[in-house]
Amino acid sequence: MANDAGQSGKANGRKSGMNIDTALVRELAELLNETGLTEIEVEDDDRKIRVSRGGSVTMAAPMMAPAPAPVTAAPAPVAAAPAAPEPTAGPDMTNAVKSPMVGTCYLAPEPGAANFIAVGKSVKEGDTLLIVEAMKVMNPITAPKSGTVSAILIENAQPVEFDQPLVVIS
Repeated sequence: MANDAGQSGKANGRKSGMNIDTALVRELAELLNETGLTEIEVEDDDRKIRVSRGGSVTMAAPMMAPAPAPVTAAPAPVAAAPAAPEPTAGPDMTNAVKSPMVGTCYLAPEPGAANFIAVGKSVKEGDTLLIVEAMKVMNPITAPKSGTVSAILIENAQPVEFDQPLVVIS
């Protein structure tokens, strides 16, 4: 029972309204450092946790739960991730395939294998262009239309942000 106060959410005689999984927060922070991402958010049935490089950790109650009592201190605002710089001269960005998620881009199916695509290569609608790894899940990014790869805008193993242009198909 000596450790009961720490596990029940009580500290210094006060009761905490939320039980924070510090191991998960630390794991998410390490993942930010490993991948170079600026923010990561996970959600399950009971909680939603967001960790960003700005130093703030945001936890929210499930959407179905009643709203919690007002907090006296306002949470620190989460800084928006800087937008990926878009080239001023170069390929027509209207035909760019953009990243549907935050993650790490891989141009080949595995280390040492040939890349899925190359500049000048023809692709058909549905062909795999590259892979975006997010939360240890490999997500194939496919060609939305048939055409020729006119530009590859990212490097292999590069961290990417949501909606960042990856490949241009003309």
